[in-house]
Amino acid sequence: MSYKKTPDALAQLTPEQYHVTQESGTERPFTGEYDKHYEPGIYVDIVSGEPLFASSMKYNSGCGWPAFAQPINNENVVEYRDDSHGMTRIEVRSKHGDSHLGHVFPDGPSSLGGLRYCINSASLRFIPKDQMESEGYGEWLEQVEDPS
Repeated sequence: MSYKKTPDALAQLTPEQYHVTQESGTERPFTGEYDKHYEPGIYVDIVSGEPLFASSMKYNSGCGWPAFAQPINNENVVEYRDDSHGMTRIEVRSKHGDSHLGHVFPDGPSSLGGLRYCINSASLRFIPKDQMESEGYGEWLEQVEDPS
């Protein structure tokens, strides 16, 4: 499957989705569609469709945004130093869509590797497990299951 940012994909974004993904914005905490969402499936870049995170690595961090212990595929996520807003953080972007996703912090559960990928719901589209095969994401099905 090929993943890329297209004018058609950008035209379908809501103003908030565009602000978050294209202008490195942030949605207000506890307002995102996926903050308290725990259905089995995967989360993909809303712009490019590239697979980003599996439900099996999602946890409730209490931060107000969806939190994941690790990406579904490290090759689809890139990290950059972000010195904005008077602090140093690590920004997370999708590789092929170049969408701003959120930030990663070293305060996640140690049992899952110690990272917290704090991701804006507005940058994601959820693919339920029972639709993954038909939408072309079947190769990621085994990552949706509990890893233990």
